[in-house]
Order: sequence, then structure tokens, then C-alpha cells
Amino acid sequence: MQSLIQIEVADRRLLESIGEIMAEAARRSGTWLACRPGCTPCCMGPFGITELDAIRLRAGLAALGAAEPTRAAAVRQRAAAYVAAIAPLFPGDPASGALRDEEALPSSMEDVPCPALDPDTGLCDLYDSRPITCRTFGPATRIGENTLGACELCYEGATDEQMAACSVETDPQGLEAEALAVLGPHPMTIVAYTLVSPVVKK
Repeated sequence: MQSLIQIEVADRRLLESIGEIMAEAARRSGTWLACRPGCTPCCMGPFGITELDAIRLRAGLAALGAAEPTRAAAVRQRAAAYVAAIAPLFPGDPASGALRDEEALPSSMEDVPCPALDPDTGLCDLYDSRPITCRTFGPATRIGENTLGACELCYEGATDEQMAACSVETDPQGLEAEALAVLGPHPMTIVAYTLVSPVVKK
């Protein structure tokens, strides 16, 4: 029980910090930031998530199920279809969803929408519980000392120097690593597996 409380507290601190940092990135970027509700290119294809992300997503789906069971059932149905499609090519354990090699995730799934994405509205049904990757994608972020990452739809017409001036470091205090240390070792997984079954601990 104590560890669960510690994880919740650590995750809350992480999300609050990232929220503030990404809000600053948006302020710096202004009209160069193309991200808007209903813009979904970043919602396509599988990517690795941590067990911390998975815990948050499962809690979000449970809350959605209590409030709007029809929407939650649709998310689960989309997740099951996604798992069925990716399982034969999944670079890990296709039964548990434990991911062995994120780089080997199949390119054939790159245009398949995330199961949390509502195809009718273009909005995320689990937005408040979304993974860290989803929270930090779009604005210019610093990856190491010399590399900038940003959505290809953003910063049209901006120079490298202007992008750099907008950039932020997403987790300068290492709060995600702290939270994961409390959680202990777990394999990575993907969103779809998280929404159909828990990943087995190492």
C-alpha cells in the first residue's frame, strides 16, 4: 500500500512538472505550434511506454468505465483489435505485451491509430491519463546536448536558432526516473496491450 501511495505521489509530481514545462514550451513557440485538438498524426503507430504510463492508463480506463461505460468498451474493443493485428509481429512477448525491442516495432502499424483515439472526434478518450511521450511530443524539446526533437508539422518557417530558443528539457529533475525506481523493474509495453491486460513483471 505504501509503495502504491509513493508511486501516485511521484507520478503526480512528474505530471505537474511536465505540465508546467510544456506550457512554457507552448508559450515560447506561439503560433509556430501547430498542435490542436483533433490533430492526430502523432496518435498513429505503436511506441514503447513504461509501467508508470501503463498504471496511469489502466486507472484512466477504469475511471472512464465508471463514468461512461460505452466509451470505455469502445476503447477496449479498439485495443483488442490492435493487439490482434500487432501480435504476430510484436518484438517481445505477444501474450503479456512485454516489449523487448522498441526499435523493432513493426512499420506496418505506423498508420494505425492508437486505441485511445476516438475515430469520430479525433480526441483522446484517455487524455488525462496519457503517457509521458504524448505529453511531451509536439513542441521543441532537447534530446541530449545537441539534438532537438519536434513535430514535423510545427515550426514551419522557423530557423534552427528560433526552434532552439523555444526548446525545453522535459524532465530536468529526473522525476520520471525517481518514480520508476519506486515502482521497480518492469518491461516496457505499448498502449494497446496495457488496455487489454496487465504486463507481467520481470
